[in-house]
Amino acid sequence: MKNRNNQKLEAITPKTLIVGVDIAKETQWARFVDYRGIELGKALKFQNDKTGFETILASIEVICKNKRLDDVIVGMEPTGHYWKPLANYLLMHEVKVVMVNPYHTKKAKELDDNSQTKSDKKDALTIAKLVRDGRYYEVYMPQDIFAELRVLANARISLMKRHNALKNTITAVMDEYFPEMKLVFKSPLNGKASMQILKTCPFPSLILELGVEGVLVEIKKVVKKTVGRKKAQQLVEAAQNSIGVSYGTASSKLKLELMIEELELLTKQLEQVENTMELALAATGIGEIILSIPGIGVVTAASFLGEIGDPMRFNHPRQISKMAGYNLVEDSSGKSRSGTAISKRGRKNLRSILYLMDMTMVAVNKEMKELYQYLKTRETNPLKKKQALVVISKKVITVIYNLVKKQTEYKAELVLGEYRKNQIGSQAA
Repeated sequence: MKNRNNQKLEAITPKTLIVGVDIAKETQWARFVDYRGIELGKALKFQNDKTGFETILASIEVICKNKRLDDVIVGMEPTGHYWKPLANYLLMHEVKVVMVNPYHTKKAKELDDNSQTKSDKKDALTIAKLVRDGRYYEVYMPQDIFAELRVLANARISLMKRHNALKNTITAVMDEYFPEMKLVFKSPLNGKASMQILKTCPFPSLILELGVEGVLVEIKKVVKKTVGRKKAQQLVEAAQNSIGVSYGTASSKLKLELMIEELELLTKQLEQVENTMELALAATGIGEIILSIPGIGVVTAASFLGEIGDPMRFNHPRQISKMAGYNLVEDSSGKSRSGTAISKRGRKNLRSILYLMDMTMVAVNKEMKELYQYLKTRETNPLKKKQALVVISKKVITVIYNLVKKQTEYKAELVLGEYRKNQIGSQAA
């Protein structure tokens, strides 16, 4: 396989204009250099709006005309979400856009003037020179259904964070006022009966005021069969012996009501997003292939595609692994050598999705379960749990990629090669 960095360098010729842009919320800076890193023209300051975008595009066209340049590469850092409108605008005008790692900019900015001085104007030139050296990566802005999946996946992550934070806050309130409730209901926020109690009589004083019959009436409003008098009696007994605080109950009950109302709204919104994700996954044309893998569900499959986009834009599954930050690194010098670890310089959300996949697959997928157990118990270099899960993640990526590429569904007998099967078999023997 040809060195990727060499390919990037070969793309920059004497006919290439390189533009470095420092992105900000309102005002951007652009610097223009040729293939040698020599600056062309003056630094350009422009606004983050359509007029500003037209200004930089006009400047690019003027410099290309005056210097007789044919190609343009615009480099920028992925600063929050502010880079996306400019990148989209340039791509629509057929200008190549690439990304530069902010960490690289931070390390390289002192090379020219041996000074730690930072300014947007200076950073723009540093970015341009990093692009000239091939230290960039291609920008990917998903289109069509993969763009929809990315937005939906991000929306779900945002909703889940708020949902979990709210559940933790409600739990904290109950731990203060009625900690014994979790002895009666194992998961108070997951059951109909317990949620009804939280809405109407969440604190010991309110439960004792209603008594067993009153609590039973509240429970029967939402549950007809599974929960009855026994739970009501347990609640009253727990309330009688509660160590919860007794002050501020009126305002705390109001606070609880508002949080539960918000929690139910978030739950409804999550269901709506997940239903839309299911439809979008089906529209990709490869959803059924991925779902044929035991242990992968609709949400994880849709989220995975939302993070990586079209799997066929990659030449090898290793590229997806690197995108997740699963490439191995080590720190060695002279006789000193550390162990290897994953770089984690990749998409954190992608690693989270793969982790969720792995936890399910090592439980229900026979092949992945066998591989996982073998990796942890093999005689030579046994792996720890998290290390084994990284290997499983990379295996899952490879399986998904190959199935999509070959347009075929999961076949258990082909997942593990003969060599790996022999390893697992000899270990079991």
